[in-house]
Amino acid sequence: MEKSINIDNYLDNHFIHRSNWLRAAVLGANDGIISVSSLAIGVAAASITKEPVILSTVAGLVAGALSMAAGEYVSVSSQTDIEVADIKREAEELKAMPEEELQILAAIYERRGLNKETALKVAQELTAKDALAAHVRDELGINEISQANPIQAAFASGAAFTVGGILPLLVTLLAPIAKMEISLYVSTLFFLVILGIMSAKTGGSSIKSAILRICIWGTLAMGLTAFVGYLFGVNV
Repeated sequence: MEKSINIDNYLDNHFIHRSNWLRAAVLGANDGIISVSSLAIGVAAASITKEPVILSTVAGLVAGALSMAAGEYVSVSSQTDIEVADIKREAEELKAMPEEELQILAAIYERRGLNKETALKVAQELTAKDALAAHVRDELGINEISQANPIQAAFASGAAFTVGGILPLLVTLLAPIAKMEISLYVSTLFFLVILGIMSAKTGGSSIKSAILRICIWGTLAMGLTAFVGYLFGVNV
């Protein structure tokens, strides 16, 4: 007697279904930490008082969070519009030339490794069940996992940026101006390491790789903005 498999439980063991919101959240938090820290470091390098640093940090946090949310919503909405247009076009083609579309589907399965007869049989059975769904999934490459949600992505990105940006803001409030740049740099690397570990564990990927790339780019961003601050320092 064959053992039945619960496909839903099997899929729950994988991480790819988290990719859309995880990408937006990690991008938002990473951008919040690095951009707000870099802005604060640049201003701190040109200042002798904390007020300009705190003001610029708060402004950068608010503007950045709104910008991230709006940008993510617009970009994901554009992707969704393209997907909807392609699905509509595919439905029209299925009505206009069903036989040609069947052969296209069979050719796709044959290219993936099935022999010609099996590929055609699979295409026929899937077409009989739901032709549009089969073409959307296998010809256009659109599925439930890859389909993006603009609201979800915008909220995840904006909220994550806010959380990430609050961390360097707290440092600017607590650290003395004389050691502000060093305090921001060290704390930011610590925050980035934590973010790298969290994102890697959530996505089931390499922790070492996540930490390495996030810290390298963070260091470059903070170093360049500190250089600009020292270069154009106005001692405010």
